Amino acid sequence: MRFPISETSPVRFPGPPPAACDVVVLGGGVIGVMTAWFLAERGLKVTLCEKGRIAGEQSSRNWGWCRQQGRDMGELPIMMESLAIWKSLAQEMGEALGFRQEGVLYLAKTEAEVGRFEAWLADAKPHGVDSHMMTGGAVAEKLKGSAKAWVAGLHTPSDARAEPWQAVPLLAQGAEARGAVIVEACAVRRLDVQAGRVAGVFTEKGRIACDQVVVAGGAWSSLFLRAEGVDIPQLAVLASVAATEPMAEIFPGNACDDDFAFRRRQDGGYSIAPGSGHDFWIGPDAFRNLGIYLPVLKKDFRSTGFRLSAPKGYPDAWGTPRRWGGDEASPFEAIRVLNPAPNMDRIAKVQAFFAAAFPGLGRPRLRAAWGGMIDTLPDVVPVVDRVEKLPGLTIATGMCGHGFGIGPGMGRVVADLVAGNDPGHDLHRFRLARFTDGSPMIPGPSL
Repeated sequence: MRFPISETSPVRFPGPPPAACDVVVLGGGVIGVMTAWFLAERGLKVTLCEKGRIAGEQSSRNWGWCRQQGRDMGELPIMMESLAIWKSLAQEMGEALGFRQEGVLYLAKTEAEVGRFEAWLADAKPHGVDSHMMTGGAVAEKLKGSAKAWVAGLHTPSDARAEPWQAVPLLAQGAEARGAVIVEACAVRRLDVQAGRVAGVFTEKGRIACDQVVVAGGAWSSLFLRAEGVDIPQLAVLASVAATEPMAEIFPGNACDDDFAFRRRQDGGYSIAPGSGHDFWIGPDAFRNLGIYLPVLKKDFRSTGFRLSAPKGYPDAWGTPRRWGGDEASPFEAIRVLNPAPNMDRIAKVQAFFAAAFPGLGRPRLRAAWGGMIDTLPDVVPVVDRVEKLPGLTIATGMCGHGFGIGPGMGRVVADLVAGNDPGHDLHRFRLARFTDGSPMIPGPSL
C-alpha cells in the first residue's frame, strides 16, 4: 500500500470535461466529491474538476477519524447525519472503505482538560450523542498495556475510522456511477462572469458553460476566490503524520491527548501524529488577516511552530501570483498537489510519547511519513454559503482538519443548498458574512 495520494499517483479520472453542465465543482477532496455525488443523485449535470488527483491533498493525508466527539455545535448535527451516511456507504462498498465504528477516546492529563471535556459533553448531550466520561481506571482498562496515568477520558463508542487514501477515490467512483463527470489534472483557472453572475468556468482544458460553481478547493480556495473579488480570511497550517509498521493492537479505534494521537489502520499498523502541534508558514495572507485570527492564535500559540516563508508556489507563498486571466496558466497548474515534507522532529517526539505510554510495544517503526496543509478559518469552522454579490457561486471550504469524517453529510448539505432545496440544518454558524458584519470570532472547541 502506498499512501498518501500525490502528484505521482496515476490519473484515474482522465475526463475529458464537457462543454456545458449545470454545476462545476472545484476541488476533488471529500467535500467536493460528495457534493458531486449528491448533485448527480438530484438529477443535475455536474462536473468535478481537480487540478491534481482526487484526494491528493488533505483528503488522503488526514488522520482518518470520523468523529462526532469534540465537534462545534454547529457541525455536530451534520456530523451525526454524516455518520449515518458512512454506514450506508460501507454497506454499498464493503470493507474497501475501511469504515469501522471502534470509538474515539480523548485522554485527559489534567483536571483542566477534564473540565473542558465535561463542558463539551454538557452541550452535546441534547443532540443525542453516546459520548460519556471515563475514569482513569476505566481508561487504563480500555488501552491495553498503557503505562501513562491519564486522569480521565471522554469516549464516544459510535465514532468511527476509515482509510482516507482508499475511501475518497472509491467515493469518486460512486459519484461517477451516479452520473457525475470527474476530471483530474484539470485546473479551473477563473470564473466566467457575465451580466454579474456565473456563466461558466475557464479551465486549462477549455471553457465549461454552467450556471453554478461550488468552490471546495481546500487550502487553495482563498487564492481562487480573491482573484474573483471574494475575500475569505483563510490560512493553512502544516500537519505531520506517520504510519507505523503492523503492531499489536492496543485500542481498535482512535485516541489522543495533547502529546500524540493514534488510529488503528486496516493493515494492522497505526497512524500517529502530534496531538496538537503543527507548523505555519508566514505569508501575505497571514499579515492581512492577523487581527481576525488573534482569538484562535492566543489559544494555539504554544502548539504552533512559525516558519518565515512557504515553499515556492504554495497558496500563501510570497511569490505566488494573485491575478491571472482565464486564458493564462494559473498557480493551480504550477503545483498540482501540495506535498510538503513532514516535520520529522515532531514525528520523532510522537514515537517517543507512544513508546513511553505503551512500553511493551517499544518505539514504533515507521512505514511512511507525510505532511499536509490544513485549511483553517479564524473560528475553526467552515464557510458553507452562497455568495450574494456573485449569483451562482457557492463556497464550501475551511473544514479545518476535520472535513474527512463530515464529508458525506456536508456534501449532501452543499448539494441541496446549490439545488435550491432545504439543506436540513441551520447553517448560520457557517455564513460568509460573519467575517464582515461585526460578529465576534468565537473559536470552535479545540478538543
